Amino acid sequence: MTEIGSPVAQPPAPPSAEVSQFDSSATRKQWQVILRRFLRHRAAVIGFGIFVVLVLFAFLGGALWKYDFTQLSLGRYKPPSGDHPFGTDRLGGDMVAQTIRGTQFSLQIALIVALMATVIGVVLGALAGYLRGWVDTVISRFTDLVLVLPPFIIAAVLVRNSFVVSVAGGGGSNWLIVAIYLGLISWMPIARVIRGMVLSLREKEFVEAAHALGASTPRIVFRHILPNAVDVIIVNATLTVAQAVLLEAALSFIGLGVQSPDTSLGLMISQNKNELTLHPWLFFIPFTFIVLISLSVNFIGDGLRDAFDPRQKRVKA
Repeated sequence: MTEIGSPVAQPPAPPSAEVSQFDSSATRKQWQVILRRFLRHRAAVIGFGIFVVLVLFAFLGGALWKYDFTQLSLGRYKPPSGDHPFGTDRLGGDMVAQTIRGTQFSLQIALIVALMATVIGVVLGALAGYLRGWVDTVISRFTDLVLVLPPFIIAAVLVRNSFVVSVAGGGGSNWLIVAIYLGLISWMPIARVIRGMVLSLREKEFVEAAHALGASTPRIVFRHILPNAVDVIIVNATLTVAQAVLLEAALSFIGLGVQSPDTSLGLMISQNKNELTLHPWLFFIPFTFIVLISLSVNFIGDGLRDAFDPRQKRVKA
C-alpha cells in the first residue's frame, strides 16, 4: 500500500524515441565499418579511382577536348603525337574523341545491363525463395533452362534479328536494343544467389514475426528480407557491369553488337582489327580501355565483398 506523501511510481517512458535513435546510430556505425573495410582494400580503392576517371573521361571529356568525334579528314593514320595523343584513324578522325564516344556508349550499355539484370534477378529470386512450391519450381527450371543455353549465342541471335528489323524499318541506332537484350540474358546468376539468400532469411524470427502480424508477402519480401541481402545485391550488380562490358565488346567485335552511327569500344576494335600490324595504336587503345573498365569494376566488387563480409570483425580506426 502506498503511504500518504510518498512519491508515486511513474510508468516508464515509451522507448520508441530511444530505440529509433539507437537503430539510427547502429546503422550509421555499420556503414562506417563497411566504408573503413573498403578503404583498407587497396586494389578496390585504386579500381574505384580508375573507374571514376573513366566515367569523367567518357561523359565530360567530349566537352573539354578540342576535337569532336564527327570531325574527320584530320589526316589518316597519324601516329600518337602532342596534337593527337591517341593518333588518328583510317578516316582521319581523332582517336581521343572516338575513344571518348566509344567509352561513353560502352559504359551506358553496361550500366543499363547491370540495372536490368539486378532488378529481374532480385525479383524472381526473391519470389522463388520466399513462396517456394510451384512458383519456385517454375522460376528455377526457367532459370536453369536459360543458363544451359550459351548466353553469347542467345545475344547474337536476338541482337542480329533486332538489327535486321531496325535496318528494314529505316533506323540505324541500336545500342539501346543491345543493352536491353544483354540485360534480359544476364539476370540468372543473380536470381540463383538471391533465391538462396531468401531461403535462409525466410526462416528467421523477424520474418515469422512480420508474418504473424499480418504483413503481406510483398511487404515481407521487399521491406524485411531484401534489405538484409543488400550486400549480396550490390556486389553482384557491380560484377555484372564488368561482364556486360566484355559481352558487348565480344558481340561488337564479331559485328553483332553496336552498329554505326553508334559506336563502342568493341566496335572500335572490330573496325581496326586489320590494322594491328601496321597501326597498332588503333587496336590497342580501345582494348586497353576495355581492360581498365573490367579490372577496375572487378576490383571494386572484390572490395565490396570483403567490406560486407560479417566475419571481418576488426577494423582499424
